[in-house]
Amino acid sequence: MSNKAALFALFLAGSAEAQQEPLSVIEWLSDPPENLPGTVLLEPPVTETGVQPDVEVTPLEALSPPLGLVSSSVTGLPVDLWQNSDPARLAQLIARVPVKYNPAMQRLLFTLLLTEARAPAGPNAQEPLLLARLDRLLQLGAADPVQSLVQLAGPTDNRERFQRWFDATLLTGDEDRSCTALIAQPHLSRNYAAQIFCKARRGDWSSAALTLEAAHALQVLPPEDLDVLDRFLSPELYEDAEYLPQPENPDPLSFRLFEAIGERLPSAPLPRAFANADLRDVAGWKAQIEAAERLTRIGALTPNQLLGLYTERSPAASGAVWDRVAAVQKFENALETGKPSAIATALPKVWEQMRSVGLEVPFAELFADRLSQMTLPDPAAENLRWRILLLSELYESAALSPPDESVETQFLAALAQGDPGRARSPSPWADAMAEGFAWAAPVPSDIDAMLANGQLGEAILETMELFAHGARGNLVDLTAAVATLRRVGLEDTARRAALNLLILQDT
Repeated sequence: MSNKAALFALFLAGSAEAQQEPLSVIEWLSDPPENLPGTVLLEPPVTETGVQPDVEVTPLEALSPPLGLVSSSVTGLPVDLWQNSDPARLAQLIARVPVKYNPAMQRLLFTLLLTEARAPAGPNAQEPLLLARLDRLLQLGAADPVQSLVQLAGPTDNRERFQRWFDATLLTGDEDRSCTALIAQPHLSRNYAAQIFCKARRGDWSSAALTLEAAHALQVLPPEDLDVLDRFLSPELYEDAEYLPQPENPDPLSFRLFEAIGERLPSAPLPRAFANADLRDVAGWKAQIEAAERLTRIGALTPNQLLGLYTERSPAASGAVWDRVAAVQKFENALETGKPSAIATALPKVWEQMRSVGLEVPFAELFADRLSQMTLPDPAAENLRWRILLLSELYESAALSPPDESVETQFLAALAQGDPGRARSPSPWADAMAEGFAWAAPVPSDIDAMLANGQLGEAILETMELFAHGARGNLVDLTAAVATLRRVGLEDTARRAALNLLILQDT
């Protein structure tokens, strides 16, 4: 679960480590792979002439310090990823780039948001880029990394940073940290409700009550906020009262206040970040599983944490989430037997359950290693086993042993090896991808200009948008996106994104 773990030990140095108590829920932050997500080469270009190159001089004070949770040596992305780009344009792209249906694109976005990088040069460039990174991480549900990143940047430097830090700590259950800061520096928030909540959390009930009285007298809070705060500070006066109306769009503070008065709000209809609150022990097992599925589906929680919840105990009933729990447990039991026939029986059933909630790739990441060590007797189950391996990091080795000679299978094998052009294409989608892998595939002129100008991060974000357009049917954009990913060194991302798209839309 996100408050116990990992999306996250982080790779920070020296004094920053003291600020990094919340551990990430993104697995590669605590256990980085060798190539993530396919390496962007950092070597300087080699000159082709003996002419002395021009030297660009930048005053040291104009360079902001690199900021991120993962070292650029791990991600392969340079620290000047965002140089020469307009911060407002970067903020727009970060906020809107779609990654919902492609785990490889999700992984790439997390890499961009968490890698150690400098903001573009300029007096007002760092803040909008930082806030955009924090907002998108929270929108993705990655509350722990938001908390860690803003702590690294300086959560009390201004109200905007503090608000995001406060919201993240409320969702992760670490609000004592931000409340301590708010009590020491009340100017960080003008929200009376936050002041009251934090004073009560720190045990200063008399001061909290006085602040609430002032809020009533000055009418600085909406009546519905005052109602819940009254019950929060004086629960004994409302023991027999009816439940309060549930707010339509609660913020994290309202969510925690309703929880504190015993009227917990369901997180399912709320933005994804609220699912983090259900990972805590205060939520029931079913709510924890559903929250973990929701976060794992977007890449904000490690599959291992979800598996831990699936296997925590025997399912309490049947239907919906319990059917998934039962299927995963039966499949694990089949794996433990080591009998191919038992595995072949259990695999299609658990795969169908994972498909129903969009967890195919997390499932592949969990079980690919064990599945790679066997061959199943049933041809359909064997074909499924092979496709699952193609959705994992073992896709290249799996591609060496396709299960049959069908056109689709042979194309997927060639694609996984980065040479789809050698195989016959089974569909227009496959055609578009094969063209993107051709050696002469052109990069769109606007993105090519960004790359020439050193705007690597912006070019990658634009490319991700192109891939999303292509996935929806604009095959010209799909070709361009694949070609550009390969051009900037993201070969692994290009292959896995293409495999994700073809396999997941076909299964």
